[in-house]
Amino acid sequence: MKRLIRIAICDDEPDSILRNKEILQACTGRMKCIADMITYTNGEMLLSDILEDNFFYDLILLDIEMPNISGMDIVQSIKPRLPNVRVIFITSHIKYAIDSFELSIFRYVPKDDLVKRLTYAVSDALKLIMLENHKNYLVVTANRMEKVSFQDILYIQRDGKNSAITTFHGVIKVRKSLQNVLEELDAEEFIFIERGCIVNLIQVTQIKNSMIYLKNQIELPISRSHLQGVKVALNSYWGKRI
Repeated sequence: MKRLIRIAICDDEPDSILRNKEILQACTGRMKCIADMITYTNGEMLLSDILEDNFFYDLILLDIEMPNISGMDIVQSIKPRLPNVRVIFITSHIKYAIDSFELSIFRYVPKDDLVKRLTYAVSDALKLIMLENHKNYLVVTANRMEKVSFQDILYIQRDGKNSAITTFHGVIKVRKSLQNVLEELDAEEFIFIERGCIVNLIQVTQIKNSMIYLKNQIELPISRSHLQGVKVALNSYWGKRI
């Protein structure tokens, strides 16, 4: 059964909301996605729904230049609550592009090439969301059985005879070796960065100075023997999906 993809569109110009929604509907229809779209004419309403009413979104189309609160400020506020949300920034000014990359924005779309660029951006985001949505790791212990979504896993570390799976919601320990867990995951998203640690490439934002940076401002060291292989794997993973 397909999971509903929740999408928000936030722009202070009603005509822009309508254009963005039409492009979204064309993309979701072509890709046969089941999507729920909610529109906002100001950033405060979007923030309130997410931070106060716990609304969840997979994808947000967001204008950067809006009264009272900018798209940049909105993303900084919601990322801790929705670490895996894909955000597509839409703006008339290219000067914001560098700042948007620093916020790990999925894509940056200029308004002067909206139809073509937004269509590509939305299609790529939907492909990635659908790919990740159906992947889960089954955790079975003596007193629990739980499905953990791949997109919720940050990294996995050796903890004595256990493997500690760190997720956005806490740590789950299983009495298995890291190699056994990796084999059970059976997915290219997960790779060793050193002998005692596996990371989820879904969560990686950058590699710098032998450190790998994940969402939630997590930094982990990469061993010298693994560094080149990690770079190659990440480049291949990003190249296939973005």
